Amino acid sequence: MKEKSPKKFNTHLHAIVLFDGYCNFCSRSVRFIHQRDHHDYFRFAGLESEKGQKVLKKYVEEPGAFNSVILIENEKLYTKSTAALKIAKKLSGLWPVLYLFIVIPKSIRDGVYRLIARNRYKWFGKKETCFMPDENLKKRFL
Repeated sequence: MKEKSPKKFNTHLHAIVLFDGYCNFCSRSVRFIHQRDHHDYFRFAGLESEKGQKVLKKYVEEPGAFNSVILIENEKLYTKSTAALKIAKKLSGLWPVLYLFIVIPKSIRDGVYRLIARNRYKWFGKKETCFMPDENLKKRFL
């Protein structure tokens, strides 16, 4: 019996979103992105997952130091508000308009991002186990 090869993705055709798989807000965000990604651009992995850690190790020395959204696009790593805005830019509907906030200084944008990230478990809750995608979304996971 022939073994099935792992799913391949082209880093020039797809971007990778790494997220906190225990965070309810982050899991909902993945579903939100998936529903508005009409060009099949994004691929996903939990930061805690083996595949997520493997991808992250290509870009940083301390992959465990990250605990919120990361976007890897065109072989570049983006974090915090920059990652969120670059993701919004690729979504359908009016969401790309949010990218206009990129002109706000990064320190201010990231300050707002940190406020949300620091309180995400308190405001939205935390899962006991890592997020498990449904069959439709599972195709988009690394």
